[in-house]
Amino acid sequence: MSRLNGRRAEAEAQGLRVNVAILGAGRIAHHMAETLVKMATDPRYADLIAPYAVAARDGERAAAFAAQYGFPVSYGSYDELLADPDVDLVYIATPHSLHAEQGIACLRAGKNILVEKSFTANAAQARALLDVAEESGLLCTEAIWTRYMPSRAIIDEVLASGAIGEVKAIAANLCYPVSDKVRMTDPALAGGALLDVGVYPLNFIDMVMGGHGEVPVERIDTTMVPYATGVDAQNTMTLVYANGVVASAASSMLCASDRGGYVWGTDGYVVCRNINNVESVDVYGLDHALVEHHDVPAQLTGYEYQVAAAANAILDGRRECAEMPHADTLRIMELMDAVRDRWGLRYPFE
Repeated sequence: MSRLNGRRAEAEAQGLRVNVAILGAGRIAHHMAETLVKMATDPRYADLIAPYAVAARDGERAAAFAAQYGFPVSYGSYDELLADPDVDLVYIATPHSLHAEQGIACLRAGKNILVEKSFTANAAQARALLDVAEESGLLCTEAIWTRYMPSRAIIDEVLASGAIGEVKAIAANLCYPVSDKVRMTDPALAGGALLDVGVYPLNFIDMVMGGHGEVPVERIDTTMVPYATGVDAQNTMTLVYANGVVASAASSMLCASDRGGYVWGTDGYVVCRNINNVESVDVYGLDHALVEHHDVPAQLTGYEYQVAAAANAILDGRRECAEMPHADTLRIMELMDAVRDRWGLRYPFE
């Protein structure tokens, strides 16, 4: 068990902070490092977390990373991270295909984990990881930042207010030209658009539907265009829910899109600019006139919300974050499995 799990009063009395280590030193790890450094000097988070360490398979690369961001510790192997008793939370920033194995290793070494999306490569891996998390009593949560951002509450409040009447349809898209990245095109790394960018439209839709799977999906219609390596290059998905709501999602690693999120109701509609990091929420009436405009609070990088949620969960002794409970993570993984099954797309390790 981590030194701080369920020990908020003790931590506050002794001035202890949640030590965060990053497993992996790629692009997204740099974004997290920048976030942790900013949080450490921000009055809202300075007493909560501490940028502590980074681990990479190359010692020199890890040391350079640590020096760049002022982390006090670096490791030239993941085993060294697992052996350090002062690590309270590990952010797993490696490709999807490694998340389950590395997450399980961290939990068994007594480390709480914040696992970058997609949580794992498939639902079977997700169940295995969550089973170990349950056995360990440690925190295990998925780092899909849109679930933790203030924009989620803004959208929820707009819909709950009845401003657009009864929700009947939802649409969301996220497309970036990123096929030059090996992790996106390699089947052995669980590459493709779906797990990397398609997961965001699906989560947007799930959040609008209230999360928790209260309204089940009754039908899935989907198609994809394969990349030369066999992974999905572009895809579309239509979900029909038991209450009649129809939702459409699209993602691609070949092109750019407006990244819009749209909720259509009987009395109007909502437009969310950039579902990957919502910048504003606009409400329109039946005459298409703007009824409400909601700005999203300024942020450090956007990653701070998931880190703070994880740190607070550790101090409170919780095993999951309310923003992204295990059931929601597993449901999204199962949905993506169902979509890939319809495509006939399997990764080599499956």
